[in-house]
Amino acid sequence: MKKYWHVLNIGIQNNLAYRVNFLFRIVFGFIPLLATIYLWRRIYEGKPGADVGSYSLPQMTSYYLIVTVVDVLTAVSEDDWQIAADIKDGNISQFLLKPIDYLWYRFCLFLSGRVTYLAVTAVPLAIFIFCLREYFVLPHDWTAFGLFLVSVALTAMLQFFMSYTMAMLAFWVLEVSTFIFILFAFEYLASGHLFPLDILPQWLERVLYFTPFPYQLYFPVSIYMGKTTGAPLVHGLIIQACWVAAAYLVARLAWSRGIRKYSAVGG
Repeated sequence: MKKYWHVLNIGIQNNLAYRVNFLFRIVFGFIPLLATIYLWRRIYEGKPGADVGSYSLPQMTSYYLIVTVVDVLTAVSEDDWQIAADIKDGNISQFLLKPIDYLWYRFCLFLSGRVTYLAVTAVPLAIFIFCLREYFVLPHDWTAFGLFLVSVALTAMLQFFMSYTMAMLAFWVLEVSTFIFILFAFEYLASGHLFPLDILPQWLERVLYFTPFPYQLYFPVSIYMGKTTGAPLVHGLIIQACWVAAAYLVARLAWSRGIRKYSAVGG
C-alpha cells in the first residue's frame, strides 16, 4: 500500500501547482449555479405558496447547492482523457513491467485531484453557501449525514470506474472523445444534475433507476435532503454498491481484453 500512498502524495503535489486553475474553475462555476437558482426563484414567484413536485424554494435551492458539493467530491475531471492518452502514446508499457496496478494507480491520482480541488475550493464554496444560508436545508440527523457520506464515497468510485472503462475504448479506437461526450450527456440528464429526478413522471423515474446514472448524483443528494429514508435508503445503498462492483468488474475486463490488442508505441 505504501506505493499507492506515494502516488497519492505525488498527485496532490502535482495538482497544487494548478491550484489557481482550480480556484478559477470553481469561482466561474458559480455563474451557471446562480443562473439556475435565479431561474427557479422566478418559477416559484409565478406560483406563490406552491411547491414544484415535493420541493419548496429553500429545498430546491439546497438541492443545487448539495449537487455542487457532491460534484466537487466525486466528479471525474480529465482522468478519462489522460488514461486514453496513456494508451495511445504507449505510456502504459511501463506499468506492465512494474509491480503496480494501473487501475489503482489512476484511482489514486483521481483521489488526489478531488482532495486538492476540495482544499482549494472549500473557502469560496463555504462563502457561497453562507450567502444563501436562508435557503440552505440541513440534514435531518447525523445518521442521514453519515449515510450521505457513504453514498458519496460510492458515487466517487462509480464515477471513476465508469470513466475508466470508457477510456479503455482507446485500445480499439483512435478517438474516444465522442464516446466520452455521449456518456457525459447521459450522466448530466439522468443523474439529477440538471433537475431533481423525482419531479419527472413516475414511470420515467422508475426507468432511470434501472441504470447507474441516478446513483452518480441524485441518490446521495436525496439522502441528504431526507427524500430517501428507511428501507428504500438501505435498498438504494445496496444497489449503488452493486453498480460499483459491476463497474469495477467491467473495468477489469476491458483492461484485460485491451491489453491483448495493445501494441507498445513510444513510452
